[in-house]
Amino acid sequence: MSDALIHPTAEIQEDARIGSGTRIWQHCIVMAGAVIGAECKLGHNVFVETDVVVGDGVTIKDNVTLYEGVTIGDRAFIGPNAVFTNVRNPRAFISRKQDYQPTIIGEGASIGANATLFCGVTVGRYALVGAGAVVIKDVADHALVAGNPARAIGWVGRAGVRLGDDLACPETGERYEKTESGLMLEDTLKDTQGES
Repeated sequence: MSDALIHPTAEIQEDARIGSGTRIWQHCIVMAGAVIGAECKLGHNVFVETDVVVGDGVTIKDNVTLYEGVTIGDRAFIGPNAVFTNVRNPRAFISRKQDYQPTIIGEGASIGANATLFCGVTVGRYALVGAGAVVIKDVADHALVAGNPARAIGWVGRAGVRLGDDLACPETGERYEKTESGLMLEDTLKDTQGES
């Protein structure tokens, strides 16, 4: 944690792990047992609860709370005011810690501003959740989802650009193929099938 940049108003509890080069801004709280990877950026007023895991190169914008059970993959983007939950039927007078459900955000995925994610969902690799969306079920790799409840409206490449019917990225030229889990880069798919 020696080369992490931590604003003086941030509260980092003693047993939290903060990766090299991470920047944590005003009024953030990182609880004991939380893990923040290297080269991350936590904006103003981010709260990271015990046992949350944040990968390397993640950006978390202002006013986001990551509750116990949330895992954020490498290079993911979490937009301002995104909302995460960890229990489906909370009551102030009943402890339901044993009912926490994990929420997983895949590598390179982006969560738009003011999106809400129900606990127990997985957002796939490089998926894009639109601003204000309410995610109540899993999101496939590279899927573009929007609305309340969120529904698939297309596909995006690794660069976050919407793909056409040919599943080619107009910005990078990368081509994708459909798989059981969503989309995968053509070259990666060939490598996993043993082709050269």
